[in-house]
This record gives sequence, C-alpha cells and structure tokens, in this order.
Amino acid sequence: MGRAYQNRKESMAKTAGAKTKVYSKYGKEIYVCAKNGGIDPDGNLSLRRLIDAAKKDQVPTHVVERAIEKAKGGGGEDYERATYEGFGPGGCSVIVDCLTDNNKRTWTDVRNCFVKTGAKIGSQGTVAHMFEHQAVFSFKGIDEETVLDELLMADVDVTDVENEKGQITVFCPHTEYYKVKTALHENHPDLEFDVEEITFVPQTDTDITEEHIEKFEKFMDMLEDCDDVQNVYHNAVLPD
Repeated sequence: MGRAYQNRKESMAKTAGAKTKVYSKYGKEIYVCAKNGGIDPDGNLSLRRLIDAAKKDQVPTHVVERAIEKAKGGGGEDYERATYEGFGPGGCSVIVDCLTDNNKRTWTDVRNCFVKTGAKIGSQGTVAHMFEHQAVFSFKGIDEETVLDELLMADVDVTDVENEKGQITVFCPHTEYYKVKTALHENHPDLEFDVEEITFVPQTDTDITEEHIEKFEKFMDMLEDCDDVQNVYHNAVLPD
C-alpha cells in the first residue's frame, strides 16, 4: 500500500467520561453477534473477536456476560445493521456503520450529522469501493521479512506487510483474521498487538486543510454522539 497504516476508525470513546457509551456499544454488538451466531465463542469466531476487543478496551466482564445472557434468552431488541456512505468535510470519504432498531430514527440522526457540517450523504456504494474490508495487525519486535515468511508458511493470504520505524503492520483479507493471529502467536507466543481488528482500510487518502478541520472534528463528534453509530471509517488525513 506504500504507506504506514493509520488507524482511521473512529469508534468507541476517547475520554474517561464517555466510558458508558463504550460499554453500551460493545454490549449491543456482542448481543447481536451472539444472538445471530451463537453464544459459544469457540463456535462463533466473530463473538470471540469482539470479546477479545472488549477486554483490550477494558470493558468490564459483567457487561460482556450480560450481553451474552440476553442473547441466550432469545428476547430483547431486534437490531439490524445499517450502513451509510458519503463525503465528509473537506471531501473525505466516510462509511458510517450502525446497529439500529429504528431505521427512520437512525437515518435522520446520521443525515443531520452530514447536513449540519456541510458534508454530503450519498447512496449505498457511493464510497464503499474506495475501501477494502481487511484484517489489520500492528506490532513491534519482528522484522517484515520474517513475518511474511511465517505467514506464507501458514498458507495465509497476505495483502501487504509494512515496516514504519520498526512498527510492523500486516494487511490481509478479513476472512484470514484468525489464521494470521494463530500463525503469529505460534511463532511468537509473547507477541503483543498494538492493533488487531477487522476494519475498512481506505485505498486513497484525502488531506484535510486547515479551513475544514473544525467542521471535520465537529462531524466526528456528532456521529460519536449518535447512540446507533458503532463505527465510522474515513480516509481523512489531518495536518500534523
């Protein structure tokens, strides 16, 4: 990809005061995943990945357990995934991933975020082709040639391996997530990942100029304040 990976997935909260929102979003995602795919993490790999991510983000165990118990009971809300696409302030490409039990409400809330910051919401497929759905792992302590050799020996379909000042980043199709994680841990049991996620990786960048920074940040804050928004993916690059 010719560039260092930047984690441009705006999801979950960044401040201690927003922990409740973080827990709520994880709880909803885990509930939906367990309800649709089964409550056993060994048989539901997506659930296992979510639980691992929740632990890494310091979500309390009782939040995870409550969501799984709720799914086990078979009742509760009927959430469905809704995805919106468009162009954010400064012309960046944006994908907004939601879980909702009321499509009309969610559409109105997300659309307001676009409209009130001068952004433009589009139809399905407007920008999705500019992103690749990939698994991304980032870590230190191994050189890229060793990593590539180990993954190829494990028959992993690797898209790219980058080295930025000793920070190794592996890109692969999202379906290869557990093959990559297993292969790396088998060869390096103590390896710690700085990033381990399935995300939408932008294939091009959009530089955000000074005049658009304030609106871009407002746009992101407004989306994060929407209860139904789980993740926001974008290709914006802000000035240092």
